[in-house]
Amino acid sequence: MKTKALALLLTITLFASCEKKVPQQEKSTPTQITNQPPPQKKITSLYVIAASGLSLRAYNNLQSQKLAVMPYGTKVEVVSLETNNTMNINGVKGAMHQVLYNNKTGYAFSGYLSNLFPPEPGSTPKMYISDLQSTYPTASINELVGGTASEPSSTETLLIPTPKWHEAYLIAQKLYGIPRDFLFPNPKGKDTQLQTKENELQGALNELQVTRLDNTLVEITYKHTTQNFVQRITIVKQDGMMQIQQYYKIQ
Repeated sequence: MKTKALALLLTITLFASCEKKVPQQEKSTPTQITNQPPPQKKITSLYVIAASGLSLRAYNNLQSQKLAVMPYGTKVEVVSLETNNTMNINGVKGAMHQVLYNNKTGYAFSGYLSNLFPPEPGSTPKMYISDLQSTYPTASINELVGGTASEPSSTETLLIPTPKWHEAYLIAQKLYGIPRDFLFPNPKGKDTQLQTKENELQGALNELQVTRLDNTLVEITYKHTTQNFVQRITIVKQDGMMQIQQYYKIQ
């Protein structure tokens, strides 16, 4: 009997020892799965700056079907941006952005699409810069009055937040009346080039002088001269922005 009792006690002791060595399983927290929609692609808005409007085409080339003409100043939504500039139209580099206009999706030349809204018809330089500053605080305008009482003069200097020559030139055309038949000058060409057009009816002389260095624009100057006054518009690049300056003198 003692032998059986001893064996039973040994069995109970071994069972208790094994039970202590069994590790407890860690409690796991179930993973929550949420059905969140994927992030939406941000649509960028750009403005048509071509004075005669910009064609919306069916495909990303200039030979495809024309779907519409987007007027000057139109704000369009960009569906897809093409960053590789493969085209050059009259000195303006660009590619074909995919845009949405009047519920039509097509392609438009990026060289005439700008982040900056262009001047509205009848807008003065002060009005334009004031509107522009709400989005681009670095835009500025300064005016200096000089000359004499009989021959007053003024100098108006605008800083436009863009590094692109053609954008500054198109803005200057709208704000200061540079004739549209003076097209944006191609960056490639002679170091100095002068175009002259005389208006005999108005007794006016219009000149456009272009200064280049190694096929890169350095300065564009438009000059309008009559018997009564002189107007000179100068466009240069300054600190990554474009400077447009008008000098006006009554004589």
